[in-house]
This record gives sequence, C-alpha cells and structure tokens, in this order.
Amino acid sequence: MPNISDDLLAVLRCPVTGSPLVQDGDSLVSTANGPQGEPMRYPVADGIPLLLRPELRSSADGGTLV
Repeated sequence: MPNISDDLLAVLRCPVTGSPLVQDGDSLVSTANGPQGEPMRYPVADGIPLLLRPELRSSADGGTLV
C-alpha cells in the first residue's frame, strides 16, 4: 500500500465535508463527520485517491467516467 505524501494530503479535501483527509491503511478518511454522522472514507487504488461522492462511486464501479 503506497502512502500518500504529506504534501498531497495537505491540499486534499473531502468532497462531501470539505475537511482535510488523513490516511488510514488503504483509505483516506475525512476529519469531520459526514451526513450519516461518521467520517467519510475514500479508497486509494494504485496510489491514486478516489475522491468520489458515495452516490457516484457505485456508478463508477460499473462503468467509465466521462
């Protein structure tokens, strides 16, 4: 699992809450709670953070983004 650099983490923000993100294993986690009352989690695939809102993630898994 590649680590996201501190420089990149310093500029990345959660697309739902706008809060900074921290790395937790193979995911980035928001530092503020989302609409469900829990921090938002975003996967990191091949070193690339997938910062899609949850409602967009399921459609991205089944097809390609344009």
